[in-house]
Amino acid sequence: MPVAVVGAPTLRALLGRPELGLRLAGDGADLDTHTLDQPVRWVHSSDLADPTPFLADDLVLLTTGTQFSGADDASPDFEAYVRRLTSRGVLGLGFGTEVVRDGVPTGLTEACRALQMPLFEVPYRTPFIAVARANAEAVAAHAYARRTWALDAQRALALAALRPDGLGATLAELARQLNTWVGLFDASGTLTREHPSGGLDAVGLGLLADEVGAVLRRGARAASSLRVGPTPFTLQTLGRGGHLRGVIALAAGELDQESRGVVTAVIAMAGLALEQNQGLARARAALRAGLVHSLLTDDPGLGHRIARDLWGGLPAEPLVVAVAAMSEQQSDAVTEWLELRAAEIRGDLAFGGGDHGLVLAVPAAHHDVLEDLATRFELRVGVSLPAGYSGFARAHGQALIALGSGSKTGAGTTSAGVSRFGDVAASGVLAAIDSDTARAVAAAALEPLIRHDATEGTALLETARAWLEHDARIDAAAISLGVHRHTVRARIAQAERLLGVDLGSFAARADLWAALRIAQ
Repeated sequence: MPVAVVGAPTLRALLGRPELGLRLAGDGADLDTHTLDQPVRWVHSSDLADPTPFLADDLVLLTTGTQFSGADDASPDFEAYVRRLTSRGVLGLGFGTEVVRDGVPTGLTEACRALQMPLFEVPYRTPFIAVARANAEAVAAHAYARRTWALDAQRALALAALRPDGLGATLAELARQLNTWVGLFDASGTLTREHPSGGLDAVGLGLLADEVGAVLRRGARAASSLRVGPTPFTLQTLGRGGHLRGVIALAAGELDQESRGVVTAVIAMAGLALEQNQGLARARAALRAGLVHSLLTDDPGLGHRIARDLWGGLPAEPLVVAVAAMSEQQSDAVTEWLELRAAEIRGDLAFGGGDHGLVLAVPAAHHDVLEDLATRFELRVGVSLPAGYSGFARAHGQALIALGSGSKTGAGTTSAGVSRFGDVAASGVLAAIDSDTARAVAAAALEPLIRHDATEGTALLETARAWLEHDARIDAAAISLGVHRHTVRARIAQAERLLGVDLGSFAARADLWAALRIAQ
């Protein structure tokens, strides 16, 4: 869906002027017709053998052929001449007949056909200046038409901005003025508006959304171009660097000056509208944060009344409480995405800012939104056990524990994804003792055994672990280690002496087992 450029001064338009009497040499059947539709900036005349140092791009050259005097049709001069012109960006060659010679030289015709250079005859009765003047008039008329269009388009956009849905109406008017598809993506990379609706297929829209997401993640103001299949797109960010509000996408490639001016006006209006919406967004965020703090008192009465009037109610019990850790740069995009999801699943999602991160509540049976959140924004999310509103604070504490106990990366940091308190609880009490203090105490407790094994080549630590894993049974530990039971007994006795404890007591065994588990 290209941007319409009406009445552009092209070679095709020039050839179509009946008063000039121009016609393509030969039948033109082998010519790439796309060349005829390129805008012609100027028409110049020269009989130099190499006029290229004095030519500009995108012009049509006229010649009487004086430079070919004495050359027969088989001369290589024709091909070399035409090749120089194509390399310089000349769009067409006009040959004035009946001035120096009758007709167009066959060698020149063949060279132009081989190199896809449009060649046309200029009859003797048509002065070169008439051809140049006709193109200059077309250039001026086109420029005037484009300026007039731009003024009319600006006026139409200003009127559209005054409608109740000013932003949507402005984008629709832009799509109409440019005769192309226009889409608005919010800060989360979600398509919120498009005109015309359904103008892109699912595959194309998915590829475009991926590129928009990458632009938003970079966080810098920018305009960029890309191609999805055969369709070129232009992307323009909204908002200031580091706080992007979204992206406007146009199904159009390179725009002319007037079209760029119209798009720039829409970008400014859309950016202003989104900035103004931020004030409302901050008010909503404050209200949602107040809702969360109310629920944390385990008295949901006020929260139910607020949520019922504004968002269709709170999620039904039993529910799970989640806490998500996110950066300040992610806040706007995450909030906008959650607002959209809350509108889609009205009454099944409550969220708001808390003291330890973003707090969410969803029905226990429908918590896919939490996985979607973690995946889309690469967040860590901790989730509680199912609970009622009377236990909201306890569930919030479970979510915080799950958040801190998420899967660890090789660098020791917690990776993105959903961590559930139920999994933490299932791994036992000792698994929850994960702190620098606990690890330091465990290392100190085991240090005598570790040092002895390192200096004497013994296996006291391994034997103690196997013995405890087999419920302090000597025979079972010996079998697992592949040694004699007397060896196990001797090693345990030596471990008791080094540790200064009686491993016959349950308390001493439990303390050693805890140290082994935490150190491991």
